[in-house]
Amino acid sequence: QVQLVESGGGLVQPGGSLRLSCAASGSIFSKNSMGWYRQAPGKERELVAVMASTGATNYADSVKGRFTISRDNAKNMVYLQMNSLKPEDTAVYYCNVRNIHYTMIVFDYWGQGTQVTVSS
Repeated sequence: QVQLVESGGGLVQPGGSLRLSCAASGSIFSKNSMGWYRQAPGKERELVAVMASTGATNYADSVKGRFTISRDNAKNMVYLQMNSLKPEDTAVYYCNVRNIHYTMIVFDYWGQGTQVTVSS
């Protein structure tokens, strides 16, 4: 089992910045990914950014050049630096850890979510 605790959400004006943090604890496999998803009202949850244990990253096209994901493996932390925020970035942001077993079975774990609101 993996437990995730997010922090750093809030209200910010368009063009502003926020940094989300996620602390992971429990059994994290050596092969894994850590990342962020978001869900806006009336929409499906979507990938924002993920970083594999190899360091490879994947970003949604809508956030490329504005958001940066990073990890501190020693502390089991993952961060999302969000710059140049837009109203359409408003959503609940969820931290995700994906454990990847050597059989390629994956186990997904989710945080409770943190609200990000971009509004003037």
